[in-house]
Amino acid sequence: MKKRTLVIGASLKPSRYSNIAIRRLVQHGQPTFAIGLREGEVEGVQIKKDKPQFEDIDTVTLYLSPPRQPEYYDYILSLDPERVIFNPGTENPEFYEILQKNNIEVEPACTLVMLSTNQY
Repeated sequence: MKKRTLVIGASLKPSRYSNIAIRRLVQHGQPTFAIGLREGEVEGVQIKKDKPQFEDIDTVTLYLSPPRQPEYYDYILSLDPERVIFNPGTENPEFYEILQKNNIEVEPACTLVMLSTNQY
């Protein structure tokens, strides 16, 4: 099943997990969008610096440390995703609570592992 996915914290550096995640999402045929500190392109996916109002986002996968997440709380809520994946190092109980109160599934997991084990 296709899940429109937004990667927040996307990097242009090939060694970064967010970059690898973008490439793997594309390889798995998932419609992928990305936001990062620098604009650019990874595997045909344009990384935006601003916070565009994407339509029908199913999954947000975070690659931002907890101190950097609060500026994205309202933005992510405005997208009304089905779930938010908190990759290792991004765990944030405060944000979990906010998302759950808005009926958004919280998934402390690894996007790369989920894709490789067909649990995405």
